[in-house]
Amino acid sequence: MSVARHAPGVMAPHATSQPAPQPGRPSAEPFLKWAGGKARLLPQLAPLLPRRMGRYFEPFVGGGALFFRTAPAEAVLGDINPDLVNVYRCVRDDLPGVIRELRRHRFEKNHYYAVRAQDPATLSPAQRAARMIYLNRSCFNGLYRVNRRGQFNVPFGSYSNPDICPVDRLTAASAALQGVDVAHGHYAELVARARPGDFVYFDPPYVPISRTANFTGYTKEDFGPDDQAALADTFRALVDRGVQCMLSNSDVPFVRELYRGFRVETVLAPRAISRSAEGRAPVTEVVVLGY
Repeated sequence: MSVARHAPGVMAPHATSQPAPQPGRPSAEPFLKWAGGKARLLPQLAPLLPRRMGRYFEPFVGGGALFFRTAPAEAVLGDINPDLVNVYRCVRDDLPGVIRELRRHRFEKNHYYAVRAQDPATLSPAQRAARMIYLNRSCFNGLYRVNRRGQFNVPFGSYSNPDICPVDRLTAASAALQGVDVAHGHYAELVARARPGDFVYFDPPYVPISRTANFTGYTKEDFGPDDQAALADTFRALVDRGVQCMLSNSDVPFVRELYRGFRVETVLAPRAISRSAEGRAPVTEVVVLGY
């Protein structure tokens, strides 16, 4: 087993400042709200990126904050959530259609629940993408959660005037996604393509830090302890092949044990999903580095 020979501890960024986007691809910002999204962690995560990378892989893409900020020359983004994959593909390939469908929606409670009740399988790709963006930007706390039948079930949010059609942000994201491979599938299948020198960022559903902090309902399937252990095995196998891997997860003993022997840094992460103010206090997360 090959592991990085670094001592764990508090985040020790590279001497360089936060890297600029790579030439040839515009940077952008996430257009989806996402539980566990990394937008506010970028100043802490970016200095931990490898100085050089081949292709960029992110198989749990979520809101894509690190991808959009890094703007890699070549990238493979993926997720097991088919609605999320469809959104990225449509924003990449049919931005006018997505914007046209988004503009049909309005921030109104009855309309929200009518849209939420729609069967995505009956919609066109652009309609389905617009539905997800609308629900995401109108629901409680921007939380994406589905039930056991795979149905989105988050209640209507309390906002004064949300921007449900962020044209500028969508336009920048579309430009950044041009030429990017957006794949639907299991993370292990997606990263099997990675070669030595490539970079893989894993941002999986986190190990819960308490009984009430289990926000892994991004798909109808759970992501439990056995899945976390299998992910750790994939991480090790990739590192052994010379792939540069980085992973974010909860700062709990189980995660630290899974990645024992690798360099483990800690970052301070804000929390915005909990209903109570006390539950939104910043917490530490681990960042595991395989380089």
